[in-house]
Amino acid sequence: MPLHVPPAPAPALRTVLTALGSPTAVREAPTPSLRTAQGPVAPEMPLPVHVLDGIAAEGTPATRLAGWRFTIVSGDRALAAAETRLTPDGWAFAHFFEGPYIASTERALRHAETLPQAYQPRLLSVPGLYMLTLWLHADCAADGSAGGFKPADLLVPLAPAPPGIASHRPHPVAELLPVLTRRVTPAVPLLGSPA
Repeated sequence: MPLHVPPAPAPALRTVLTALGSPTAVREAPTPSLRTAQGPVAPEMPLPVHVLDGIAAEGTPATRLAGWRFTIVSGDRALAAAETRLTPDGWAFAHFFEGPYIASTERALRHAETLPQAYQPRLLSVPGLYMLTLWLHADCAADGSAGGFKPADLLVPLAPAPPGIASHRPHPVAELLPVLTRRVTPAVPLLGSPA
């Protein structure tokens, strides 16, 4: 099924286009592939980046929109990514970067397109585990900036994933969230035991 990519806010896209047009921003970025790109580059596949916080032993974890990530391509090749952040003054360019999550995201998106159900792709960051997942949201018509999990949502851990969590395997949200919660929630010492 095709993925239903939510539209990025126009001001977020403008900040990325402005940064791509700035020789200083590109030259100072830690992205050799972007600095040495031959031909035009363009931002594609905007994905909202949500952060998983509010993890507690009880209840559903909360998410919040942290920004939008754009894949920077030259021809049909992904070179880097650009991230934007919402500030009190509106959308702002944050940074360019490269690394394993770019190829891993592309791989997960290609696999998601083969699934029998349509999804809205998002990214979900789990800072406490240094983990990023492709969040396949079951409500394709939802606002990409709105949080909240649906029972039919899938989470696809991107490589590199934390030890013991399989990369590129779609997990039902009800299966993976408890694992993440256990790993992030600090253990409560028993009374009388050393802390």
